[in-house]
Amino acid sequence: MKLAKKAAGFTAEEQAAMKERVQELKAEASRSRSANKADGESDLLAKIAALPQPDRAMAERLHAIVKANAPSLSPKTWYGMPAYSKDGNVVCFFQGSAKFKTRYSTLGFSDKANLDEGRMWPTAFALKELTPAEEAKIAALLKKALS
Repeated sequence: MKLAKKAAGFTAEEQAAMKERVQELKAEASRSRSANKADGESDLLAKIAALPQPDRAMAERLHAIVKANAPSLSPKTWYGMPAYSKDGNVVCFFQGSAKFKTRYSTLGFSDKANLDEGRMWPTAFALKELTPAEEAKIAALLKKALS
């Protein structure tokens, strides 16, 4: 009987994300606590600027929505993605479709987000376009996540 083909392991995109996370941790460790928020936003804006379209436009709009509706969240990068944290813990993040070559971008929430609803609830949302309706849903999710 022939053995099953060995698993390929991490994709090149996954390996790149892990390397980015190591760099992020090193940068955070070398900064003072007060500098982290400002530097975190600079890092996040640089990541957004490097995104291809239409991910860039979506990330820019999402950043504005987060700043307007959840100003207590600190911008940062997380595995090379724009993210927002509270007390050092990532609450939500944006994953552009180009990052892992998916057909849609994703707005994800960590277990630190207070989205609990019964015994099962969504923690990630596919984003194809940000219309005013989606923006309102995201604003409501952010407020609930921080409640």
